[in-house]
Amino acid sequence: MRRKRRLKEMVRFFEKLPAAVVAIEAWGGSHHWARFLGGLGHEVRLIAPQLAKPYVKRGKNDAADAEALCEAVSRPTMRFVPVKSAEQQAALMLVGIRDRLIRNQTRLTNAIRGFAAEFGLTVPTGKRHFLELLGQIHAEDELPELAEALLSYKQRNT
Repeated sequence: MRRKRRLKEMVRFFEKLPAAVVAIEAWGGSHHWARFLGGLGHEVRLIAPQLAKPYVKRGKNDAADAEALCEAVSRPTMRFVPVKSAEQQAALMLVGIRDRLIRNQTRLTNAIRGFAAEFGLTVPTGKRHFLELLGQIHAEDELPELAEALLSYKQRNT
């Protein structure tokens, strides 16, 4: 049981193992593995890393983490992370991707605003004023062609 196993060996091990309680530290792929192991008949319990940490007796390594998880899962008052379905994970992906897209959009508009200010083109902050800034960029005669192309997403004819 204390042997290190490669992924394929681990899958075969759990396929042959009679139904058991399996403790997994909650991380990015843990919900997938919880569903997989649950499908094999095991009772899977996900434990948040911060809840398992107090049970680590020695240095941080896989064996010490596994021992800490075994200790933590046996505690009657331990709180577990509910296993998410694939649909729940997809919904969370949507929220996460949308959040990243909005952050990237904000980062890019702020960068363009800052670069435009280097040429004396400024507007108040906010999305509605950004279109005004793009108008200023197109109308500015003194702006180098490359700067205008970079600041306004305009294609250069070269």
